[in-house]
Amino acid sequence: MSTPDVTTAAESDRPVRARFCPSPTGTPHVGLIRTALFNWAFARHNNGSLIFRLEDTDASRDSEDSYQALLEALRWLGLDWDEGPDVGGAHGPYRQSQRSEIYADVARKLLEAGELYESFSTPQEVEQRHRDAGRDPKLGYDNADRELTEQRKSELRAEGRSPVLRLRMPDRDIGFTDLIRGEVTFPAGSVPDPVLVRGSGDALYTLTNPVDDALMGITHVLRGEDLLSSTPRQIALYEALQRVGITDSTPHFGHLPFVMGEGNKKLSKRDPQSDVFHHRQRGFVPEGLLNYLALLGWSIAEDRDVFDLDEMVRSFDVGRVSANPARFDQKKADAINAAHLRALALDDFVERVIPYLVDGGVLPEQPSAEQRELVRQAAPLVQERVVVLSDAVGMMGFLFAGSEFAPEQAAADKALGADATPVLSAAVEAAEGVTEWVSSELESALKAAIVEGLGIKPRKAFTPVRVAITGRTVSPPLFESMELLGRETSLRRLRAALEYDSEG
Repeated sequence: MSTPDVTTAAESDRPVRARFCPSPTGTPHVGLIRTALFNWAFARHNNGSLIFRLEDTDASRDSEDSYQALLEALRWLGLDWDEGPDVGGAHGPYRQSQRSEIYADVARKLLEAGELYESFSTPQEVEQRHRDAGRDPKLGYDNADRELTEQRKSELRAEGRSPVLRLRMPDRDIGFTDLIRGEVTFPAGSVPDPVLVRGSGDALYTLTNPVDDALMGITHVLRGEDLLSSTPRQIALYEALQRVGITDSTPHFGHLPFVMGEGNKKLSKRDPQSDVFHHRQRGFVPEGLLNYLALLGWSIAEDRDVFDLDEMVRSFDVGRVSANPARFDQKKADAINAAHLRALALDDFVERVIPYLVDGGVLPEQPSAEQRELVRQAAPLVQERVVVLSDAVGMMGFLFAGSEFAPEQAAADKALGADATPVLSAAVEAAEGVTEWVSSELESALKAAIVEGLGIKPRKAFTPVRVAITGRTVSPPLFESMELLGRETSLRRLRAALEYDSEG
């Protein structure tokens, strides 16, 4: 085997230009957003530019709704770009569907220079040639049309055939230094001449993607591992583009690891955790989701998982991205999000949690000033205990239930049985005697009545009271909850719990 040819990389003194170029299909996938995040962090770390480009030439799959959903996700997450369909730039248009004339012109130049050639073979003919030669019929195109004469081309056209345009691959090994995986080599002859333009004249991804990168001055391509096999074709095309004067360099390539789901299978769009909006609906904050996505293949330090975007930008080194697949761990993602929730300033937490309380039916569409203030008072009790913002619906719901309040059935069945009567009776009597309705006084009075008076262990003493007050076995701190709820409402709920017990 010959020595691999390591492609000429973009000059080190060129400003970094990274790109994010999704196809607008379906809902935003966490793997797609992870790719956007790594390109964004790489560009920002190197004081470079991020170019956002749409690969929207597949009319059967691409949609404007998907494009708008992608914009919504990126903006919610706080990822921005320097050039793109919505912000403009010097290298537009930034939609491939609007660049067909550019591709046609480049294809013409490549064809005239002999870098592309017309190929008339059908897939059936290729397979038959392999069979006739005793080869596997599924080997793919055999480069048989490389040296067709003009007379033979005319004959084939007369039969009504329209040729595709193929790139003439070099007859040597193609190698490059992957920013993540190191030296990668594809042996000579292992990559057949690829189709770049259909018989209809429509350019394929194999042409459009490298041409866009070349014309937009992209210096670094960070993309998914599944595209690694297409890299030798792109390198060969870059070399051809250089020979015809369309570009003067080949970008650096880095192939990001797969994001895996359960059972070590690639995370698919059918998996709920793959949907960015699923996490937003649950109550992830952008900081928490981006922090976790950054950990899918990269780390800021061996002993540290929680960080913000500014810290990521300062520390991001693409050479430290792992080549190994990364598994999406929902429990770890939740823990990362919880850490970011705890770090929010109180007023920030309140503003973020109110929409979830509205959606959960705890608050009306337009909460009153009094309701907002009660949320603010309760927030310190809840902020330390929620994993996602939607958890606040269950945690705070008891404060706003009014006359419609009723304990959760499972909690009532567990905690408000006949054995709870002495505890609830003691709680009512002790609470009635509290002169100043504050958590410290309530705690002293109820501990004296239940723990000391009835001899019940503290761990079990207050479960019936908690369910009577909040309706749940898990809630914000009990005595602070009673303080927020007020004397009248708290006593009414304790007495109602006694009635529930007597109705058994």
